[in-house]
Amino acid sequence: MGTNSWGIELWDQFHNIGAHTLKGTDFLDKYGNFVKDRCAIEIEYAAKLRRLAKNYQPKGKKGEDEDNEFTSHQAFKNVLKETNDLAGQREIVAENLQSQVISGITLLSKTLREERKKAIQEGNDLTQQLVSQISALDRAKRNYEKAYREAEKAVENYQKADADFNLSRAEVEKQRHNMTLKCAQSDDAKNEYANQLQKSNKLQHSHYHSALPAVCNKLQELDEKRTQGIKEFIKCSADVEAQVAPIIARCLEGIVRASESIREKEDSFKVIERYQSGFQPPGDLPFEDLSKMDSESTHNSQTNFPLPNHPTIKGTISGKGIKARKGIFTIFSSNKNTITADGMKDDFSDLPPSQRKKKLQSKIQELQKSIGQEQGARDGLIKMKGVYESNALLGDPQTVQGQLKQCEHNLEKLKNELRKYQILLDEMNTNHNNQHSPQPNRITHHQNGNHRTSRHSNGSNDDGDEAVDDARSLSRSASENNVNQQNGAQNGLLNINNNNNENNNNGSSSASPESGLGTSHSSLPGSGQGSTNDQHLNEDMYFESDPLQPLGTCKALYPFDATSEGSIPMAESEELYVIELDQGDGWTRVRRMVSGNMMEEGFVPTSYIESTLYA
Repeated sequence: MGTNSWGIELWDQFHNIGAHTLKGTDFLDKYGNFVKDRCAIEIEYAAKLRRLAKNYQPKGKKGEDEDNEFTSHQAFKNVLKETNDLAGQREIVAENLQSQVISGITLLSKTLREERKKAIQEGNDLTQQLVSQISALDRAKRNYEKAYREAEKAVENYQKADADFNLSRAEVEKQRHNMTLKCAQSDDAKNEYANQLQKSNKLQHSHYHSALPAVCNKLQELDEKRTQGIKEFIKCSADVEAQVAPIIARCLEGIVRASESIREKEDSFKVIERYQSGFQPPGDLPFEDLSKMDSESTHNSQTNFPLPNHPTIKGTISGKGIKARKGIFTIFSSNKNTITADGMKDDFSDLPPSQRKKKLQSKIQELQKSIGQEQGARDGLIKMKGVYESNALLGDPQTVQGQLKQCEHNLEKLKNELRKYQILLDEMNTNHNNQHSPQPNRITHHQNGNHRTSRHSNGSNDDGDEAVDDARSLSRSASENNVNQQNGAQNGLLNINNNNNENNNNGSSSASPESGLGTSHSSLPGSGQGSTNDQHLNEDMYFESDPLQPLGTCKALYPFDATSEGSIPMAESEELYVIELDQGDGWTRVRRMVSGNMMEEGFVPTSYIESTLYA
């Protein structure tokens, strides 16, 4: 054994060695608890990362699906994917720590405690043996001392009796016999003491030079084993982390690549593709000389209706309102122009030209892909039928006849639909150069009473000699259609003429195209007019209709800033005209005078106003 042996250097510190080894085992358990808590944190961190990535995944909504085409959104999806992979690596770290470190610490701690308990018990037994032998030596020594003193006293008594001539011979003999007995007892006690002393010295030498040092050395080995175990476990923990470091680095590289894939110019171009209407900016507003207007016409327009007969300046419905009112209007619209699941017409006639063209092209590509799939399925069925006909053992040709007919039917249906959208796209391409941007118009009042003519901003007049009837609103739905078309005309001032043309079918009047911007319109039931596929209007014509009659007045309780399309701002305590009541969507349509004969219409929150309706 070397100089660093506990058995030599700490021969008298057995109890301290036992306490030290106990603290060392407790420290090993403490490190094990640290690794356990770290595993719990890793698992919790991984779970939260996965939950985070899941919560920010696109939910599949319409708006989110459209936004996914932007490079920034695609990069964010890749970031979420890499974040999910990072969570997986944290789970691997926790799993490896559990299997390689925590289980090893638990096993080592159990082994150390058992071996330490045995060593401590062995050391206590050796110490107890030495203590017992020392006790026996002390007893023998005390007996020897007692016997020696009694022997001395017996010798002294005998000497006194032998010198005393007054004592009898028998008394002297008695003292002599007592002396002999005490001296013999003293010699026996001396021999016993010497024997116990020899045993004690031998045991003590063995205890401090071989037995107890062996136990101390065993405890030293256990403590060094514990220390070596902690060293290996710490290194193993670092190795577990290092094993996933390359994968984590690749995840981080993926995040960097995702950031580098963002193209701001490309996203800007996609915004143009999505929202470009195809219209041209409106031209200059014409000057209206009020001094040349007929006073009688002006008087009639003011007494017949408290507001001038002009269309609105701004759009009159927000995106939310459009969706709510569109469902009402489709009750009266032609069933040929159906509404798709996303709220648009199947011919996309409610979209601006550029957006409509894009939708038509996308629909054509989708149909061409479906036709290709159906043709492949049909060819496969034809081949299968031919095989069955050539070898009846393989199957009955009639079993695929029904599938073949259904496939032919589906194929013909898809081809018809493809032709329909190709015709719509060809018409758009043909009429593209003839389309006009929505130009603001003004109404000029002539001296012939209520007779009005429409004048475009370019100075050309419509049929001035044609008789004009006073238009009335067909229904609330028709008026909302007017509102939607005014929004499509970029909130311009439209001069709308109402023709007195009657439909040749069933003798009912046709629904007027109130903006003249598109080539399609909706009609009331029985009008005999359908969607864009049934009638195309001259895009250069503008029509006029009387505005809706006010239903009452309202007072603004709070100020409102118009932040969405179709709404108008209002100041606190401002008085407006109510022209359409709230239909359950929380918005009321109002009208205000702006300047001269101009007026402004739009929607305001119902909860922001206090309405007073006419009787």
